[in-house]
Amino acid sequence: MKSGRIAVLDRSLCTKEVCGYACIHVCPVNRMGKECIIKEKGTGYPVISEELCVGCGICPKRCPVHCIKIINLSKDLGSPVYQYGENSFRLYGLPIPIEDAKGAISLVGKNGLGKTTALELLSGHIIPNLGDFKKEFSYTELLPKLTPEFKRYFSSLNASLKISIKPQAVNKLRTAFKGKVSKLLDKTVPKEKIPELIKLFELQNILNREISQLSGGELQKLSIAVAYFKDAQMYYFDEVSNFLDIGERLNVSILIKDFSETKKVLIVDHDLTLLDYVSNYVYIFYGDPSAYGVVSGIKNVRTGINEYLKGFLTSENMRFRDHEISFLQKSETEHKSKIKFKYTSLKKSFGSFSFSSESGSINEGEIIGIVGKNALGKSLFIKILAGVEKSDKGEGASFSVSYKPQYLEPSRMLVKNALKGEKIIPIVLDNAKRELNLMPLMEKKLNELSGGELQRVALAKALSTDAEVYLFDEPSAFLDIEQRFAFAKLLRQTISETSKSAFIVDHDIVFMDTIANRIIAFVGESSIKGFASSPMDKKDGMNKFLSLVKITMRRDKDSKRPRINKPESSLDTEQKGSGEYYYST
Repeated sequence: MKSGRIAVLDRSLCTKEVCGYACIHVCPVNRMGKECIIKEKGTGYPVISEELCVGCGICPKRCPVHCIKIINLSKDLGSPVYQYGENSFRLYGLPIPIEDAKGAISLVGKNGLGKTTALELLSGHIIPNLGDFKKEFSYTELLPKLTPEFKRYFSSLNASLKISIKPQAVNKLRTAFKGKVSKLLDKTVPKEKIPELIKLFELQNILNREISQLSGGELQKLSIAVAYFKDAQMYYFDEVSNFLDIGERLNVSILIKDFSETKKVLIVDHDLTLLDYVSNYVYIFYGDPSAYGVVSGIKNVRTGINEYLKGFLTSENMRFRDHEISFLQKSETEHKSKIKFKYTSLKKSFGSFSFSSESGSINEGEIIGIVGKNALGKSLFIKILAGVEKSDKGEGASFSVSYKPQYLEPSRMLVKNALKGEKIIPIVLDNAKRELNLMPLMEKKLNELSGGELQRVALAKALSTDAEVYLFDEPSAFLDIEQRFAFAKLLRQTISETSKSAFIVDHDIVFMDTIANRIIAFVGESSIKGFASSPMDKKDGMNKFLSLVKITMRRDKDSKRPRINKPESSLDTEQKGSGEYYYST
């Protein structure tokens, strides 16, 4: 259906009779005797006519649970490739892989704009309906209606195109397969390829482990490895960086990048450094989350990511964001103020694992970034500071804290009730609701939220709780690129304006580069021993950390975003030779 207007109603939020159908009663078109908003037969849900709607915006404002969106489009987008149902999300365009080009293609954009839907369409799990959601098409019926580009792809998909897909939710593997890792490999990967798979992805130590006992990082590597070694013509990787540390992300990036020289690869992720390193091309997704998504034309990866950060697509002449995402320079991130708190050297042992740290301090208005590989004790260090774990030797700190843990356990509580409390600072919470777009979630239960939604609620609660020091363990997990920058801005503003302090553990180098004033670098042997340095100058700390994972970085000359140098390139060799692993500008 062609329309200059999109109406979306979230049925998971709509209360129908409870609110007395406020939307139906306030609609000015209805009050003139026409049927712009009616009750759907059988379900009783309101249905909004996009043809009769005048875009007045009254019903979204009067809806008590914020379940309605009315979007007035600046231009006609034509028919969507796929629409889920009446007043539901629809996707315009598809990121069709280039036939002869080498190198991976990445999909960049906010959550809720259709990237996973695009992969579902391209893999054949769902069939395009061109907006006719009441009809189930076969490819035979569909093909004559498609453009030549889409027709070529879906003709080959319908014929016998073999697809390998790494799904987004790797945790579902725990319930989908019962048994040991070795058994899963025997069932999904050609026998002759298993030894190479185990070596490339370093899975030797988990072969005899039950799938249900694997950590998030182990599940992620296993899922990537299985998809990587399947016999296919197209490979789709949906969110590969979650749960992986920076070293593991680089290893996976190198493997996928080399793989994409001979195979067709399409990748979705929110780690800009990973996407920038792996991909040769990029498609930008823009629109309104959970309402509609539009796919840009294909772009060179550097140009595409820089246009995405600017919020303006040059060839499409389309501004999709009213502000540019910018990066702080070193001089802006230096923070000199009086010491606020000190902590002593710490020690803690768990079975065969031992952890120790140097003593340190944190200044007023300062954010300290904590970097290092997985299983070196970063989360343990944060827990000791939070008082969740007790140090065997030394005192963590004698200050009040607000702590956001790495793993979240949602209850059945409504979001609006979870964000209440005696220690909540109203002005900070209001800012967090706005910057993290929490209002549409307020009437939902915590256990009904997606991983990204739950993370945003937890971040808002932790940051708006009155404390002297804020502790965040992997805050960027499950957040899209723009949500990460929104939280970074919110965190910097809150810490600076209140003269509070924060410790942040994260594996997204771009995110860490954006927020950290100083760095604590963790070294050691994963799962055996870990050691934390005292907080050090940001450049020194990042140099130390990057040298351990053998990565050098530079800033993009236009956007100033951090970029990973290609291993053994002239710039990589030059920086390693001078000991400057972290860019000097």
